Amino acid sequence: MGNISIAPSGGIIANILVVDDEEATRRILSMGIEQAGYQCITAGNALEAIDFLKKENISIVISDINMPHMNGIELLRQIKLDSHADVIIMTGYTSEYSYEDIIGMGASDFLQKPVQISEFIARLNRVIKERTTLSQRNEALKSLQDNLDKYKRAMDGIVQAISLAVELRDPYTAGHQQRVSNLACAIAEKMGLDQNQIDGLRMASNIHDLGKISVPAEILCKPGRLSKIEYELIKNHVEAGYDILKKIEFPWPLANIILQHHERLDGSGYPRGLKGEEILLEAKILSVADVFETIASHRPYRPSPGITKAKQEIFDQKDKLYDPQVVGICLEIVTRNNFTFDTPQQNDTFASFGYQSTS
Repeated sequence: MGNISIAPSGGIIANILVVDDEEATRRILSMGIEQAGYQCITAGNALEAIDFLKKENISIVISDINMPHMNGIELLRQIKLDSHADVIIMTGYTSEYSYEDIIGMGASDFLQKPVQISEFIARLNRVIKERTTLSQRNEALKSLQDNLDKYKRAMDGIVQAISLAVELRDPYTAGHQQRVSNLACAIAEKMGLDQNQIDGLRMASNIHDLGKISVPAEILCKPGRLSKIEYELIKNHVEAGYDILKKIEFPWPLANIILQHHERLDGSGYPRGLKGEEILLEAKILSVADVFETIASHRPYRPSPGITKAKQEIFDQKDKLYDPQVVGICLEIVTRNNFTFDTPQQNDTFASFGYQSTS
């Protein structure tokens, strides 16, 4: 924004450049500016002014229009291209220029010569005040963005810690949540979701099995087939995860994404039996990524049915259980480069979408 700051006395410090080919005008304006408490330098033409702008932090340029070599309109255009300085244009030929035209070119004000010093200083003060307000607003926005970035990094850290805690309870599926997250985010990006939605999906995917901390370890780690009661306990993990997160005010619907990731289009899923558009898009993406990774990956109690089986499952059940657009994009991603969760090709696939596996 140029060199405007608050002096210890509470006043504003501004570097102001007066550009006019008439020495008397430069001298009169310079005296008035300095008496008003601002710093002022002068230039006799536009080329000299451009040289000052390259070397000095100039806040405001006050320029005549009719000058040799380069007129004030050309100088205004050059300043708007190369500098953040405000420009006040002045001329004795007001019949040739309209206020609307000059302001439309980017000037902050337009004065008629001969200039009354009292009016000139009043209008200069207005431009400086508006400039200072804008500068303070921009600083406040930057500070807010910095704080939001810190908040987001803190949430990322918390989510990763929760993810690790879940995996300690269920070591048989170590890395599952991260792999699901990578695939889900790749699908979301390919679908054109905005970055905010992708960030929310990534966090939800990284802790989608959070509720498993409520399931007895001997059931989580059971190497054989689950009984009906044991399976019902496993199914309860989505409600448990939802209950843990529902009172935390995340900027994304993490609790509901986690609650819905076992819902299915035809209403056959759990826990609420939601159908079609009742299911969040992020949950639809997560469900496909979750199912695909589960079938494609090895477990200590069974070998991997394989990528082909995983692809066949989601293809056969699209429209019935899974969103067809999500399935189509998932298949496109996992088919490319002979994708597999068990080789470095996984990382190559996700890297092209900006995601790196850490599992």
